[in-house]
Amino acid sequence: MKHCVEINGIKLYAFHGCLPEEEQIGGHYRVDVYLETDFSEAASNDDLSKTVDYVVVNKIVQKEMAIRSKLIEHVGQRIYVQIKKTVKNIDFLRVKVTKLSPPINGDVNNVAIIIEE
Repeated sequence: MKHCVEINGIKLYAFHGCLPEEEQIGGHYRVDVYLETDFSEAASNDDLSKTVDYVVVNKIVQKEMAIRSKLIEHVGQRIYVQIKKTVKNIDFLRVKVTKLSPPINGDVNNVAIIIEE
């Protein structure tokens, strides 16, 4: 049996980007985290300690997104590494960082990076 936990649409305002304006003005971001783990025991015993705590994942995302990076690839990698270090018993992890309305001289809704193992 495969068990999945998703924390989707974590909305943040951050100051990532290569342009000086992005450091000053900032922009809107969305982060999605997908994990595969075995939460059989949590499901049977109603025990939070036997599954992924969404609050912990959200705090990691917020902390790493607050540290300025030029590239969303860089902040995404930091989020990925911290989740792997902090959350136990992950069989698979995917982190998606989406930059909404990027300043790229075109009509583009968003750009995103995905890191997964």
